[in-house]
Amino acid sequence: MDVMDASAPTHIAHRDNHTHRDVNGGWLRPAVFGAMDGLVSNLALMTGVAGGAASQQTIIITGLAGLAAGAFSMAAGEYTSVASQRELVLAELDVERRELRKHPKDELEELAALYESRGVEPELAREVARQLSKDPEQALEIHAREELGIDPSDLPSPTVAAVSSFGSFALGALLPVLPYLLGASQLWPAVLLALVGLFGCGAVVARVTARSWWFSGLRQLALGGAAAGVTYVLGTLFGTAVG
Repeated sequence: MDVMDASAPTHIAHRDNHTHRDVNGGWLRPAVFGAMDGLVSNLALMTGVAGGAASQQTIIITGLAGLAAGAFSMAAGEYTSVASQRELVLAELDVERRELRKHPKDELEELAALYESRGVEPELAREVARQLSKDPEQALEIHAREELGIDPSDLPSPTVAAVSSFGSFALGALLPVLPYLLGASQLWPAVLLALVGLFGCGAVVARVTARSWWFSGLRQLALGGAAAGVTYVLGTLFGTAVG
């Protein structure tokens, strides 16, 4: 069966068939990877403590402490990172704004040369640059896009990044603790629930990749399971040595 319907107008067929995945991941990527990070780190932490023959109460406290510490650490790190990036971008925008104000002709020629380098005829490139440079804010936005690769109207928010990172990490880290909070006295329900969560996160990640959902799910399950297994063995060894 042909992908494109030959009887349909060209522009409609192109519109309906020429689609792409969201390569930036949007909100999905940081949310899923934050939850995955919480799952793997807290599962590994709890299995390590359980391997050392710790009591049920100790494992619960360890899991909750790991959840809180990891979530606050992720939030603080994301806030600092995004805030620093935003401040750098704003500083560069101020530089570009001053250049546009002090040397408008030079900036216009620079923009025209950029279009020429992409194959636009010289006269047309200058005319396009001239028209786009009439509005100072529009000129700033275009120069920012072309020279810095950023969109001044779509800068990331440090607060949103921090809150989303905190929430997604905490949600993932909660899964291995949940069975204990509901009365479980053994480790296997926590491990089982966490591995199911890891498979689910991996499957969701497939939405922003070219991999199949089952491959992504199994890959993440294997990585998380390996981390939990290694820390359990280490916890057992350390527990025996200390004991």
